[in-house]
Amino acid sequence: MIRGMSEPHALGLDTRRDVYTVSRLNQEVRLLLDNALPLLWVEGEISNLSQPRSGHLYFTLKDEAAQVRCAMFRNRSLHLRFQPKESLHVLVRARVSLYAPRGDFQLIVEHMEDAGDGALRRAFEVLKTRLANEGLFAAEHKKPLPSLPRRLGVITSPSAAALRDVLTVIQRRFPAIRVLIYPVAVQGVKAPQEIAAMIQLASRRREVDALLLTRGGGSLEDLWAFNEEAVARAIYECTIPIVNAVGHETDTTIADFVADQRAPTPSAAAELLSPDGAGWLARIDQLGERLQRYLRREVDRQIDAHDRLARRLANQHPGRRLQERAQRLDELEQRITRAERERLRELALRNRHLADRLQRQDPRERIRARLDQVLELRRRLQAAFSQSLHNRRQLLSGTLRALEAISPLKTLERGYAIVRREQDDRIVRRHSEVAPGERISARLYNGELICRVEALREGGDAPTLCTPQSENEE
Repeated sequence: MIRGMSEPHALGLDTRRDVYTVSRLNQEVRLLLDNALPLLWVEGEISNLSQPRSGHLYFTLKDEAAQVRCAMFRNRSLHLRFQPKESLHVLVRARVSLYAPRGDFQLIVEHMEDAGDGALRRAFEVLKTRLANEGLFAAEHKKPLPSLPRRLGVITSPSAAALRDVLTVIQRRFPAIRVLIYPVAVQGVKAPQEIAAMIQLASRRREVDALLLTRGGGSLEDLWAFNEEAVARAIYECTIPIVNAVGHETDTTIADFVADQRAPTPSAAAELLSPDGAGWLARIDQLGERLQRYLRREVDRQIDAHDRLARRLANQHPGRRLQERAQRLDELEQRITRAERERLRELALRNRHLADRLQRQDPRERIRARLDQVLELRRRLQAAFSQSLHNRRQLLSGTLRALEAISPLKTLERGYAIVRREQDDRIVRRHSEVAPGERISARLYNGELICRVEALREGGDAPTLCTPQSENEE
């Protein structure tokens, strides 16, 4: 140590101060940055790109006004789906940090994607969140897949390699399954509408047991038709179970979340929907062997039982008991025969009874019976009406005869007349009711006489004299 500097106070230094070294300062700033900010999405243009043999990527991310150094280590760069290059506009997800040896502020990149894909990715996340909140991804809405579909519907492009993979797997695993292809465009502007319309058509027709929505891999933009809301809602509303197998295992679409089940590849989806034919054959062979073993054991058991009975019969061979057993056997056989006949007869009676009940319940028989009843009631009504009309006519005839018998006209026909006073039209019953000179009318059988009273005569035998008046006199 230099002489004269062994004591700190000799230089005027305060030993109570916490003095940072540059290394300590940079380390604490790095820890502060690492803990202060979460993972961030940053968008910019790549420049000063460096790709050393270690596999790490070093570059600068810049915009019109600023730039920041970035580092992406090998374990992350291996998952890139494109080749970074100068002037490429990208979107990165990174942690804010500090490179302590040089004191350089930098971003540690965890994920990088093309900026165009980044816009699609943001739209993907927005739609995913909204549909999830509406319950389109809920597990209770997932329909179970059939264990043995008789017909499988595949919604894809007829020229897609994915379709060939699916058909190859099904032909290998279970050729008995029939495949119905619903052709659609799987990429382009019209693809979402065609896919949604074909899902709705298959749901209405109900001609398949399960649907497979598939296509091969591609970029996020290539697969975007399967991230459209119209396709998601068509899958959700479909009444047929749907398996979605779009792209490769690392590709994820909105259709994967809505579908009843997701498969990583088209071939995996075909294996998921088709049972293992070899396994089924092995299982059938196994069951056949078990059945044969069971039948052999049962036959052996019956043979053993027969042998035991035969030995018992041989040991108990008295002829009388044998005859009794034979007679008892015949009796039981007859009883069985009678019981069977009786049972058959009861069944036949019941069958006829049910047939009669069925026939009686037949609407045509009931209508025919009602028609017969209506006809009978009509005949009875007509007969009753005719009889009532006849009785009424008889009663009317008798009443007419009675009326004719007491009719004043009959009396007038015998020579009598009805005399009325002209002045008040009252019937004259006694000669004292009129006065001489008074005009009266005499109603005869076939006419009427207008008379004037000349005189009144007492006594029942002497008629009242009256003089008829002529029309001129009247």
